Amino acid sequence: MTSRAPLRVAVAGLGAVGTAVVAALQAGLPGCRLAAVSARDLDAARARLPEGVPAVPLEGLEPLADLVVEAAPAALLPAIAEPFLRAGKGVVVLSAGALLRAGHLIDLAREHGGQITVPTGALIGLDAVAAAAEGVIHSVRMVTRKPVRGLVGAPYLVENDIAIEDIREPLRVFRGTPREAAVGFPANLNVAVALSLAGIGPDRTELEIWADPALTRNTHRIEVEADSASFAMSIENIPSENPKTGRITALSVVACLRKMGAPLRVGT
Repeated sequence: MTSRAPLRVAVAGLGAVGTAVVAALQAGLPGCRLAAVSARDLDAARARLPEGVPAVPLEGLEPLADLVVEAAPAALLPAIAEPFLRAGKGVVVLSAGALLRAGHLIDLAREHGGQITVPTGALIGLDAVAAAAEGVIHSVRMVTRKPVRGLVGAPYLVENDIAIEDIREPLRVFRGTPREAAVGFPANLNVAVALSLAGIGPDRTELEIWADPALTRNTHRIEVEADSASFAMSIENIPSENPKTGRITALSVVACLRKMGAPLRVGT
């Protein structure tokens, strides 16, 4: 019986998600091993890594790994992904919103045999949405409600002079599409973009964003009408150290990596 060599995984970014993914790889993830890390402060990263795992600039990751997990600011996605895709390798993308502004990455993956994977992240039910999309989806609607601190500083709020710091009741701050939200809320609504990519696209998916001072968790509700099924789903995510990101986001990346080397895969 033959066994495959472990998948060499690089992690770009050591924020809340990247740190959690690194920890899971260090603890042992069957079929995977931590190959390299890149971070804004390389010296600090080296001090946190086990011996033998290098911390290198972004451009140094590709020769060391088969796949990279992008857990960095959205603006860095092309710099992280392009070398891997040109080499026919894999990229796990958390900044899904940035994909809408970097469509050439999909072309690179197609041309060179690479693959971009967008994990489930802070959402549920993407398998069901993707399955429904094999038929006809009539509508997809998502309502996101977040604690105030998870939305403060979003470019859309700043540009439109929407003050939410002192609100005392829920306030709808946005109604539009995931494509628009990806620009106005780049650190908040990657889940909406992922939903749109699984379903009917970033221009047909309907999205509302609410700031709610009574909430302590990020909540998302999805309603789908399709020719195969009608369904609704909701999730309440406990924030990580970064209030804009739920704890389950990092766990979804770990689950995604675990699937890649597993003898049994459950779910599409």
